[in-house]
Amino acid sequence: MSSPAKPDLADVLPRLNGMMREDDLWGDVAGYIPQLATVDSAQFGIAVVTADGQCHVAGDTTVPFSVQSITKVFTLAIALGRSGDQLWHRVGREPSGRAFNSIVQLEQEQGRPRNPFINAGAIVTTDEVLGNREPREALAEIMRFVREAAGTDDIHINEAVAASETDFGHRNFALAHFLKSYGNLNNAPELTLGTYFHHCAMEMTVQQLAMAGRFLIEAPEVPRLVAPSRIRRLNALMLTCGHYDGSGDFAYRVGLPGKSGVGGGILAIVPGRASIAVWSPGLNRYGNSQKGTEALALLARHMDWSIF
Repeated sequence: MSSPAKPDLADVLPRLNGMMREDDLWGDVAGYIPQLATVDSAQFGIAVVTADGQCHVAGDTTVPFSVQSITKVFTLAIALGRSGDQLWHRVGREPSGRAFNSIVQLEQEQGRPRNPFINAGAIVTTDEVLGNREPREALAEIMRFVREAAGTDDIHINEAVAASETDFGHRNFALAHFLKSYGNLNNAPELTLGTYFHHCAMEMTVQQLAMAGRFLIEAPEVPRLVAPSRIRRLNALMLTCGHYDGSGDFAYRVGLPGKSGVGGGILAIVPGRASIAVWSPGLNRYGNSQKGTEALALLARHMDWSIF
């Protein structure tokens, strides 16, 4: 008896796109960043790049969006490449169980952030990448890494979004000063945060983001930007910490490593098989893309993609 035919991504993605548009429950955009508050929430795009480089897309795939915290995956990869396991003296590897910008947790844990994907942890990781350099040099390294991973130079930082985050990033300034007071920030807060706000203001389309995530697939055909052992650790942290205090719910519903951003993007990895990017700017109560999470849960079920 022959096995059932595997679903075809060329058929599945357009169907998912249609399903996401069947109701108006898009979620709420990130209103606390003025440049993101004006984005139309009723948008959805998805791209899947398989290990052999084939790309399948559906929906609003040509619209560049602010990837925000998804860049924390790339800065973490760079920081680990520069410092190795020494980085873990400055930041932990455990789920936070609190909001991504919690000041209370940072104070309770005496200035050592719970993981590198909450804001305090990402500020420490950015500080590690910055080192003793000028912010523009660190940003140039981050941009080179992302562009090489995506296979294109057409990825840029939106200066208006970076300025908006700087003007309204009071809580992040508070986190940085807390870190500095505990001796866990090597640079002046404004220098580290300037680098942090700018790399979070990077814009990509879903296709570019899916391509940029290929190095995390760990397959012979993909770019080898970091060691295989480090790829596995990055994926582990994405699974346990990549959606903040909604990480458990995402793991339960989707079953894949993923990293979200408040711009509405999610990068998800099917180890050995594919890199997936979804974008829909409306967020759920955890601050993760509402439609993006729904689409990834459906895609994982249709394709039988899960690490469990």
